[in-house]
Amino acid sequence: MKHSRELLAEFIGTFVLIFAGTGAVMVDKLSNGAITHLGISIVFGAVVTALIYSLGHISGAHFNPAVTLAFWRSGFFRRNLVLPYILAQALGAIAASLLLRISLGAVGNLGATMPKDGNWLQSLILETVLTFILMLVIFGSGLDRRAPIGFAGIAIGLTVAVEAACMGPITGASMNPVRSLGPALVGWNWSHHWLYWVAPILGAQLAVIVYGHLSNDFSDLKN
Repeated sequence: MKHSRELLAEFIGTFVLIFAGTGAVMVDKLSNGAITHLGISIVFGAVVTALIYSLGHISGAHFNPAVTLAFWRSGFFRRNLVLPYILAQALGAIAASLLLRISLGAVGNLGATMPKDGNWLQSLILETVLTFILMLVIFGSGLDRRAPIGFAGIAIGLTVAVEAACMGPITGASMNPVRSLGPALVGWNWSHHWLYWVAPILGAQLAVIVYGHLSNDFSDLKN
């Protein structure tokens, strides 16, 4: 199958991201807070860093439909691969949540993301801003050839960790539709799930507009 390696890398990468990240949420619940919220944030950031360096040269290390759509919109990704990438990412997330459900049980809502106190508007705004920042860092450190070489994984991973640490208690700090999809589907908890698709995609698309302006419609990134 054409592009099978890239799709497999996206499946595996997303699987590992959800397995480690939401797994940390569940283990924290099982261990009465042994990992802590800060620890969970570090797990998410660290696994993103590791995956970028291990699989980025194969698939581009998207692991996130919002990132895939932003890359396509900015001209750095082929349209015919958008849906296959998103499907691979979704399947990876669902497989990870299924395995966690089988292994650990139905604890901690399987790491599902939900707005604090049901305040969906607050979470919608914050998730949009969080994903905007993340995508801006991805463009600036990972795609812009003027940036220092080799530091993208660290910059992106640290961004994920910091944002999760800051806003995780309020929104869950998803920034990734399939990160929210896996636990929601397997745990069958769809509370305000729509916002975890709308906000990340909107935030990433806003980053496309802003970084396009900063880089002469992305022409500077290719020089």
